[in-house]
Amino acid sequence: MDPQSLLSFIVFFPAVAALALAVFPRDKVDLMRFFALGVTAIIFLLTAWMAWQSGQEGQFVIGQSELQNAFSRPWIPSFNIFYFMGLDGISFPLLLLTSFTSLVAMGASWSITKHVKAYLMLFLVLETGMLGVFLALDFFLFYIFWEVMLLPMYFLIGIWGGPRREYAAIKFFLYTLLGSILMLIAILMLYFNSDLRSLPVDDLIATKVVETPEAAEALRGMPGPQHSFNIMALAKVGQLPDSPFNNELLWGRNLSWWAFLLLFIGFAIKVPVVPVHTWLPDAHVEAPTPISMILAGVLLKMGGYGILRICYPICPDGGYDLAGFVTTIGVVSMVYGAFAALAQKDFKRMVAYSSVSHMGYVVLGLGVWSAAGWNNYDPRYWAMGMNGAMFQMIAHGISSAGMFFMVGVLYDRVHHRNLEEFGGLFGRMPVYSGLAFVIFFAGLGLPGLCGFIGEVLVTLSVWNYSGALAVVAASVVILTAAYILWALQRVYLGAEYKGPHGDHLTPITPRELAISIPLVVLAIYFGVFPQNLLVYMEPTITQTATELSVWTRKMGKEPAGTGNIPVAAPTKPTLNSEAGKDALSVKVEPIAANIGPARGNEVAAAMQAGLAHTE
Repeated sequence: MDPQSLLSFIVFFPAVAALALAVFPRDKVDLMRFFALGVTAIIFLLTAWMAWQSGQEGQFVIGQSELQNAFSRPWIPSFNIFYFMGLDGISFPLLLLTSFTSLVAMGASWSITKHVKAYLMLFLVLETGMLGVFLALDFFLFYIFWEVMLLPMYFLIGIWGGPRREYAAIKFFLYTLLGSILMLIAILMLYFNSDLRSLPVDDLIATKVVETPEAAEALRGMPGPQHSFNIMALAKVGQLPDSPFNNELLWGRNLSWWAFLLLFIGFAIKVPVVPVHTWLPDAHVEAPTPISMILAGVLLKMGGYGILRICYPICPDGGYDLAGFVTTIGVVSMVYGAFAALAQKDFKRMVAYSSVSHMGYVVLGLGVWSAAGWNNYDPRYWAMGMNGAMFQMIAHGISSAGMFFMVGVLYDRVHHRNLEEFGGLFGRMPVYSGLAFVIFFAGLGLPGLCGFIGEVLVTLSVWNYSGALAVVAASVVILTAAYILWALQRVYLGAEYKGPHGDHLTPITPRELAISIPLVVLAIYFGVFPQNLLVYMEPTITQTATELSVWTRKMGKEPAGTGNIPVAAPTKPTLNSEAGKDALSVKVEPIAANIGPARGNEVAAAMQAGLAHTE
């Protein structure tokens, strides 16, 4: 199947299926449920086939950092808007996570009994929006998919949620809309200040702006500025030494700085981070179980994806100057979320605050700009942080969806979530309790489970940037263990159950077992074999960190802007020493292996050229 047909089918098939549901008889509830489940299963199987390494056309190629299955077709040519989609190591793991989480969440939707047809239709439209966000490479198209998610989620919370569902839905809508407006302002700023004529021919072809060298030369020779919504091309423009985004805009700050700030706030609301996190606990608590699974498993990851895909590559100058701000926000979110989770008496609200804490690791790992002059422009530690952040997003998507499902299993039986009224469930529901222990231990970050790898990689990368931040990040694990172990003790161990409907605490059903087991298996698999996930994302992320490191050297950025945060002094030999030069040759080899010999040699030459700029 050609790339355009494959990716278009993956994105739009759920929406088409939602329209088909409209003709189903209202009383055929089970038929509609199985139809929607089949749609999500087809999408998951397609994305799983793409991950399978059998060498067929359309499958993802491991070890390649460039775009794959990319295509670009004119959509609104008069405004340079294209139907541009593609995959790389940043988007493909999240695409897999989205299709898998949608499948298990649809399986969990059997508990929905009110307006089933409308619920299933909105769910499938939501899946189209989520898949489109991770595949769209045109800013205008990306923004449309981003907004497509807003209304379905608003209604899914507002109609099928708990007692305070209207309040939670409106709060979610307003926060997300605020972020969308800030994003739109930044998008327009970047579009009207971009000029593709400044890009070399190779970059114009690689980013799918044009197909041939002749077309590239023709574009470069056009009289007026050539604006673009092409995300990959804007990243190339943003990293030019004389980028138009470096022009001063307001209060002594350039356009790159302001665009980064606006985009970061927009994506940070979705992550979410402190202080723009307050919509999340309310949305989680009031949303039905399957929607909480989608919200935690996928929607929060879109914030991290936007920061990694858009903020840093397109606005590196702003990202560099605001590195201290970003890392501080990440650490504050980790600590605050953990303490807030520790104080909760509502089981679901505790899990919601744990998401704030865990996603803080993602923001911290992405913000650790250690590829600077004081560190000899070494991109390895920042690449480690980025890889850790990506791994954390996947791991948290699995563990958080599982935790919300485990809470939902209990709520469906006893209709409350008061931690102080639970107890002794291990004796009544031993299979369910055993599965829940594995999922919650994965969220805790227990070695051997998926939650451990990302947190360790982020913490290790931070040490090279700031020892103080690394100590705080490592210490959060103690708080995480405290609130999770305390919750497990109160719910599954300890005294007998004290709440209402105790006679409804029946063993786990086959349907619930079919949802739980894949989550548990993946939590163990990625904890034991993390390289099987890292191999998909590492080449692209390493290339991103390396290119930004080269940009940092070209711009003469030294030291990294970390505000009042103490930055660890470089401990490695300087590049002027023989030992330092030997170390440089060691650094370049893995880079060349990940991004190809030609690009690796270019980066090596750039790093060698930086010898004169380091001590």
